[in-house]
Amino acid sequence: MQIKRIFDIKTDAEFNDFAIKIFHFQYSNNPVYQEFVDFHLSNINRIDHYSQIPFLPIEFFKIHKVLCTNSETEKIFTSSGTTGSKVSRHYISNLNIYEQSFSTCFKLFYGDPEQYIILALLPSYLEQKGSSLIYMVEKLIEQSKNKDSGFYLNNYDELVEKLKVLRYKKIILFGVTYALLDIAENFELEMADLIILETGGMKGRRKELIREDLHKILCNKFHVQNIHSEYGMTELLSQAYSKEKGIFKTPPWMKILIRDTNDPKTILGSEISGGINVIDLANMHSCSFIATQDLGKMKPNGTFEVLGRFDESDIRGCNLLVE
Repeated sequence: MQIKRIFDIKTDAEFNDFAIKIFHFQYSNNPVYQEFVDFHLSNINRIDHYSQIPFLPIEFFKIHKVLCTNSETEKIFTSSGTTGSKVSRHYISNLNIYEQSFSTCFKLFYGDPEQYIILALLPSYLEQKGSSLIYMVEKLIEQSKNKDSGFYLNNYDELVEKLKVLRYKKIILFGVTYALLDIAENFELEMADLIILETGGMKGRRKELIREDLHKILCNKFHVQNIHSEYGMTELLSQAYSKEKGIFKTPPWMKILIRDTNDPKTILGSEISGGINVIDLANMHSCSFIATQDLGKMKPNGTFEVLGRFDESDIRGCNLLVE
């Protein structure tokens, strides 16, 4: 199967065709996923729609090597986790697939990176090894080909001065939530054209906030109209983006389904809250069908909201602000 064709998907029928093919490939080549599927299905050949495919609980990435047997490991991405908790490990057999996924997705939502100065305020991610977010942002900074693009650790003053100097340029600022709030509490900036792209995560540094309250604080302090958000995680190779009000949209090779929290095999309709299932076709060599610990709700037009997390799940770096 040519991975490039996945990024050319245009219709739901094409998505379904690829999803069924990848399901059979992963069932045949991923022993961890095969054992899980066999426990839940008696006949895999009855599946004719992606909504019928079993979704692997995301916790499996913490306790198993979720990788197809014919795939070598080029890199391992790890989740941030909390002190004493197990971290997820995503074994990547082909970094080019990840790069093609996030680059194509960024262009779909924002255009060519060369149009922007890309700044990153991701201190906790920079301090951890194996962050897929850092890898992505590093590559986007390279693609921007702009000398003013770059990372900032805890040097908030330097970042604020940079923003003031560049205030009339097209800037995207990737920021972990708690660090953006640190700046908002200590500085006030007139940055109407700045795109703030919060990646979520208080990382244990602050109390979780309702998304609406968080975005209101950031909008007021940076004087921007909307706060953008990214929904991604270590276990995925694709991301969804929100440009306003926490409403996320996926690229064509990624889909979100909402499962019943009491009956995980049941997929819910729009405007009903439940667990978030993700289909990420770029995850060809690990597992494309993942049941996350996140709570969400689909909209009739195919967009979705992230409402929070299951109580027993670990606090992690994704966009999981409780509403």
